[in-house]
Amino acid sequence: MLTSDDRIAILMHDGLQGAKGKTGISLLRYSQNSIVAVIDEAAAGESIPALTGIDREVPIVPSLQAALPLKPTVLAIGLAPSGGILPEPWYAEVKQAVKAGLSVMNGLHTQMNQDAEIAGSIAPGRWVWDMRQEPEGLTVGGGKARLLECDRVLTVGTDMSVGKMSTSIELNRTAKASGLRSKLIATGQTGLMLGEDGVPLDAIRVDYASGAVEQCLTRYGDDHDVLFVEGQGSLFNPASTATLPLIRGTQPTHLILVHKANLTHIQHFSDFQIPPLTEVVKLYESVTTAGGTFAPAKVVGIALNTFGLDEEAARGAIADTSQQTGLTCTDAVRFGGEPLLKEIMEGH
Repeated sequence: MLTSDDRIAILMHDGLQGAKGKTGISLLRYSQNSIVAVIDEAAAGESIPALTGIDREVPIVPSLQAALPLKPTVLAIGLAPSGGILPEPWYAEVKQAVKAGLSVMNGLHTQMNQDAEIAGSIAPGRWVWDMRQEPEGLTVGGGKARLLECDRVLTVGTDMSVGKMSTSIELNRTAKASGLRSKLIATGQTGLMLGEDGVPLDAIRVDYASGAVEQCLTRYGDDHDVLFVEGQGSLFNPASTATLPLIRGTQPTHLILVHKANLTHIQHFSDFQIPPLTEVVKLYESVTTAGGTFAPAKVVGIALNTFGLDEEAARGAIADTSQQTGLTCTDAVRFGGEPLLKEIMEGH
C-alpha cells in the first residue's frame, strides 16, 4: 500500500472550511508523506495555514485536473460526507484519478473496488484501498485485554468530532519522545491512512466489535508500556454505537475525556444537552467499571479542543475547565500532551 515515496493529493471539496473534512485535516497535520495538493473548489488559491492553523504550505487547487501537474501518486479521500457517499461530481474525480494512474485511499463506506469502472482502470502497481472492511477471523470479546501488563489509555468524548483521534496521536507522540514503548491503536479510517495498525470499527458487525478491539490490543500489549486507543463516538450522541465496544475491548486502565470548548449541545442534535463535565466523568467511569464487574478506570485528565479561540481565550477555557472538574486539562494539539501524560504515568 502507501510507501514513504508516495505523493498525496487530498480530495477535500468544501472540507477545509466545513465539518466534513476532519480526515483531510488530520492528514495535513500528521502525515509523514509529501502532500502535493489539496483539492477544494471552495478554497482554491487560499492558504492552508490561514484556514486551518496547520503550518504546512500546500497548494489548494479547484479540481483533480489542476492537481495532476503536481505529480501526485495517491489520491486520499479526506472527506466524510453524510452517509459515506461522495456526491457524483466528486466521485467522478476519483474515477479520473484512477484512470490517470493514481492509487486511491478510500475511507468511505462505499466499496470502490466493487465499481467495475474503477476496478477495470487500476494501473499495474497501483491500488484502491477500501479500508472500511471487516477483518477475517473475528470473535466476540472476552475481556482479555485486562490481562495485559501495559497501560491502556482510551480517549472518550462528550460528542463525535471533538478531537479524540488527535488527542490520542499527540499523547502517543509525547510518550514516545519521553522514551516509553508506546503504540497508537487506530479505530477509524484516518488513523489507518496515517499508517497505524488497528481496525475500522464502524465497518465491523456489532457482535464482533469489542473482540476486534481486543485482538488489536493483545497483538501489541506484551511489547509496549502503554497503548493509546483512538476513541470513537460518544455515549451522549444518539447516533453513536462505537464507544461501549471500545470500552469493553480495551479494558482501559486510564480514560482521557475529550471536549470541545463552548460546546453545550450534541452537534446536529441540538435538543440534546451535554451534561456538566463532572457528570460526564462520573458516567464514563461508572460504565467502564459496570458496578464492579470490570476493573475501575479513572478519567485522569481532560483534553479540551480550543480550535477557534485565540490563545488567551484558550488558556482561560482550560483553566476554567480544570477548576470546575478538579482535573488536569490542556489542549494536547495546541499546547502539547505532557500534562496529560504525567497524570497517566502517575496514576499507577
